[in-house]
Amino acid sequence: MLAVYFLISLVLIGIDQWIKYWTVANISLHETMEFIPSVLSLTYIRNTGAAWSILEGRMGFFFIITMIAVAVVTYLLIKHRTEHWIFTIGLSFVLAGAIGNFIDRMRLGYVVDMFQTEFMNFPIFNVADVSLFIGVAFIFIYTLFEEKLKGSKHEK
Repeated sequence: MLAVYFLISLVLIGIDQWIKYWTVANISLHETMEFIPSVLSLTYIRNTGAAWSILEGRMGFFFIITMIAVAVVTYLLIKHRTEHWIFTIGLSFVLAGAIGNFIDRMRLGYVVDMFQTEFMNFPIFNVADVSLFIGVAFIFIYTLFEEKLKGSKHEK
């Protein structure tokens, strides 16, 4: 089953990198392209920081933090591979998000972001960011309902 979790991470990383490649190849820097009218557009930007561009240009810091995060998440995924699927899928998504943005930072020196919400003012983001968000949300849900979820897992 562990291989499935790593496969999920690999698929998400592939989707993230493909969409970033497509964005760079088809949209000029800072250009906006309508995607879902009044909901979502594609705007190609280069982010040298973390979420909301905090800590811009701190590549050494991001390298160290990402290496630690990938090591910890991988360890947790291996150690807890038999836990409830909500927890392990969450870890898989976090791993994918961390690696997806790490690839950009190492290869390009910045992260390619492209999704812009049109219905609210929110920072432009990418698939890796969405993976991180979903992964953290799953882990949070698991943590909140751990006892109940563990009980339901053992009932099957």
